[in-house]
Amino acid sequence: MLEISAVTKCHEKPVSHPWARPLFADVSLELHKGECVAIMGESGVGKSTLLNCIAGLEPVDGGVIRLDDVELTKLDEDAFARLRRKSFGFVFQAFHVLPHLTISQNVALPLWLLDTDEAETARRAGEMIERVGLGGRGDDWPRHLSGGELQRVAIARALVHRPLLVLADEPTGNLDPERAADILDLLLERIRTVEAMGVIVTHSAVAAGRADRVLRLTSGGLKAQPVVA
Repeated sequence: MLEISAVTKCHEKPVSHPWARPLFADVSLELHKGECVAIMGESGVGKSTLLNCIAGLEPVDGGVIRLDDVELTKLDEDAFARLRRKSFGFVFQAFHVLPHLTISQNVALPLWLLDTDEAETARRAGEMIERVGLGGRGDDWPRHLSGGELQRVAIARALVHRPLLVLADEPTGNLDPERAADILDLLLERIRTVEAMGVIVTHSAVAAGRADRVLRLTSGGLKAQPVVA
């Protein structure tokens, strides 16, 4: 289970500073295996920042985040990096596809970091490349891809090692409606099949409507939000 309890994040100054201004406060969430939640909200409210806090890429200024029996907010940088490598899949809004690696190499990267067998790595990377609609392009370089294609590489890389927790920041933002539907199918299938958990940040009511729950992030926490896709 992912458990977020009363998490606060300030704009710049630490929470103890007398002029600290919270970006958001009292954010709480329980997420169980096999479940996917969509988070919506106004621009600038901190949706991407919340994902970064869950992933340990930014510190919180108050509250606790736990993954199963591990208190993430108490892990040192090295311990969190080891856990993130094994258990997290992150789809960044800016993709972060490495330009000096081919598509196949980018997708295989999480498996290399886990010392997965070479043949198994090739098989699983090839399968994921096919699943995101880039079959036959594994030897291409990122510079030859469109924004939507780069996004699909990022999604394949986030899922290839079968992570426990998938964090996706606008995963369908650069995709046409048909491809977006296919990618959402893949994300949800993987989350439910391997009993992972998913947190998707999105502005799309259509994408949010595919999740098990939809929440709106405000400065005062997460609020349930019905969405008509």
